[in-house]
Amino acid sequence: MGLFQNLFSTKQALPNADLSPLITDMHSHLIPGIDDGAKTKEESLELIRELHALGYRKLITTPHIMSDHYKNTPEIINSGLATMQDLLKNENIPIQLEAAAEYYVDFDFEQKINNSSLMTFGKNYVLIELSFINSPDFLDGIIFKMRTAGYIPVLAHVERYPYWYNSKDKYDQLIDQGVLLQMNINSLAGQYSIQAKQISKYLIGKGMISFLGTDCHNMHYIEQLKSCLKDKYLHMVLRSGNLLNSQL
Repeated sequence: MGLFQNLFSTKQALPNADLSPLITDMHSHLIPGIDDGAKTKEESLELIRELHALGYRKLITTPHIMSDHYKNTPEIINSGLATMQDLLKNENIPIQLEAAAEYYVDFDFEQKINNSSLMTFGKNYVLIELSFINSPDFLDGIIFKMRTAGYIPVLAHVERYPYWYNSKDKYDQLIDQGVLLQMNINSLAGQYSIQAKQISKYLIGKGMISFLGTDCHNMHYIEQLKSCLKDKYLHMVLRSGNLLNSQL
């Protein structure tokens, strides 16, 4: 606790956080033209260059898979990945690019689990996201099915779900169920809401965050990311010893 107390009590401005110890970003939208992320190959390359300059050496990009909207498949994602890998090689950008997916927990997600077709990263991790309006009534069952099938659920941008802001015991419950929590770094810059920023600080203070992600979609995300590099809570979570990014 001494280190964390020093971070809070210092009156001097903190230096920019060094993101290089993370090594890997495991949440982004860098395959062009298949979701709400990068639109062109050129934009994707620009974003990747910026992330490399911030210290990342590996990017696991995670396009949306939604039954009603972004109807991506592993084949579509892997085809786009191969294209971007070739471009990175041609441009001599020394960064490793892989792909998984960000699965929206909707009416069709259970079938995807049953088909054993989920795109994973690391130790059979699967990135999932929920509605921002209501928590799915069947979430507990989904988590159980994923765990039974051998997957480890990673809840994307956990700080952004407003229906849990006044029910903080839910975060403990999720962890008890075997869910790992991922936070968007940009939440500390207030990109999403004041409440999301506050919850980010709460979860960091409780040592509940297992993964940091950029959730990078476009250059605005890069600008926001740079703006929070002096944030004391970012320094805290980077030094917490809880993050798994470097193991990917």
